[in-house]
Amino acid sequence: MVGKTELMDAIAPVNRGLSARADDQLAIQAAAARLEEYNPTPNPLQAQALLDGDWRLLYTTSQELLNIDRFPLASLGSIYQCIRLAENRIYNIAEIQGPPLLSGLVTVAARLEPVSTRRVNVRFDRGVIGLQKPLGYETPAQFIQKLQVTPKLSWLQGIDFKVNSDRQSGWLEVTYLDNDLRIGRGNQGNLFVLQKMP
Repeated sequence: MVGKTELMDAIAPVNRGLSARADDQLAIQAAAARLEEYNPTPNPLQAQALLDGDWRLLYTTSQELLNIDRFPLASLGSIYQCIRLAENRIYNIAEIQGPPLLSGLVTVAARLEPVSTRRVNVRFDRGVIGLQKPLGYETPAQFIQKLQVTPKLSWLQGIDFKVNSDRQSGWLEVTYLDNDLRIGRGNQGNLFVLQKMP
């Protein structure tokens, strides 16, 4: 699909948005908007098999996410958004690359509340920050399973804390969805482009 190739070409050189200049952002916004017009899945929340799973972030305008790259002696690794519709849960996982044995992880979990066939309200309720090794982190799917069966991790593993969901809430709208690409827009005007993990 031409529009998809155009979007992928536009986001390829900007390192998820970290090195995007204003003209890059405009080109990416325009390419995303053109692709959204041809969304093959107009009711994405009813397409559970397509939407469910682990998605790797390719591009975002969210400074909240991109600012994670400002950790000293570290750089932002892969960012994942993992959707579990059966439990109405979403997990955002950011890997932090650092010196050997000091690679970290920032995770937030939220409850989803569908409000239309395209939009969900998101209420964050749990956060986990720590080093990948003590946390036992291997993959997003494996770590989510661990969080699902462990209500609170030991402080020896990392910092596991409750998030005030009244203060940390918003919405996310799925504006394009196919077998391996998802475009979403958030309540703060942010754009998210994600690729489904096999």
